[in-house]
Amino acid sequence: MTTRSARDPGRPLRVVSVSRGSSRRDARLEMTLLGRRVVMERIGTDGDVSRAARVYESLRDEVDAFGLGGMDLELRVSGRTYRIRESVALARHAGATPVVCGAGLKTTLERRAVEALDAEIGWRGRSVLLPSAVDRWGMAEALDRAGARLTIGDFAFLLGLPIPQHDLAAFERRVRVIAPIVVRAPMAWIYPTGAKQERAVTGWRARWFDEAEVLAGDWHLIARYAPHDLSGTTVLTNTTTAADLDDLASRGVRRVATTTPRIAGRSLPTNLLEAAFVAVAGRHPLPADELDAMVAEAGLAPDVWRADDEARPGSELGA
Repeated sequence: MTTRSARDPGRPLRVVSVSRGSSRRDARLEMTLLGRRVVMERIGTDGDVSRAARVYESLRDEVDAFGLGGMDLELRVSGRTYRIRESVALARHAGATPVVCGAGLKTTLERRAVEALDAEIGWRGRSVLLPSAVDRWGMAEALDRAGARLTIGDFAFLLGLPIPQHDLAAFERRVRVIAPIVVRAPMAWIYPTGAKQERAVTGWRARWFDEAEVLAGDWHLIARYAPHDLSGTTVLTNTTTAADLDDLASRGVRRVATTTPRIAGRSLPTNLLEAAFVAVAGRHPLPADELDAMVAEAGLAPDVWRADDEARPGSELGA
């Protein structure tokens, strides 16, 4: 499908992430991507699906592509795609305007990020806690291939079942059975939305962090369940703000690596960045190989912040 941007190549592009997350993290910024000026916005709806639908309807004739934040449109796991029923219904309110959730970049950019960070972190033998692998399958496969020792926490962090997984191939076989059922459930049952993203939860999941040298994947799951003491830990994630970095520094985190670039002090949400790529390309959907080529051409690389850095970037764009 050809987008509005293809019909008017000279004007600035506009992409908007409509998120079920907190509106307190809303912001607007601009960047140049592959020679095109892109205006990027984030609108949080505080967990209100009806409000999100209204935002899509009100802006669908004004923007070039939407991001879907705070929830996934689909999960891409080992070559299979599981569409999330609630998200698909919500995306219909965007009409003909493309909606992406970042799944494409999680398959392409995040694999590249893991490979690029090997020299910095050294994955082989490293203990890595991944609260959700189904949401970050490209990252999970790249970490597994690099020799990291994975603790896969999907059953614990998404379904509330204290069942750790360590074998990615065995976990994928379980996903084939349970995913077709889970994707029919309301997302709020599974993933923190709205004010829940700002509320920490203590309890049995905290001990899962004790043996981990690296916390990897979705930022809101990490932030919601991690204990206060994270001394010496590395975090591999995205969508971190200046306040997030200050908080992690106070908890003893050694470094934070983000898979998306940091603009105006803020690492971009994958859904918003993928929407920008769609707008620049002027068509949707973008095949994985084409998106990967665009990522390479744009020269995007992970950002690494270290606790001993004198300056910390500041911004307020959140997922």
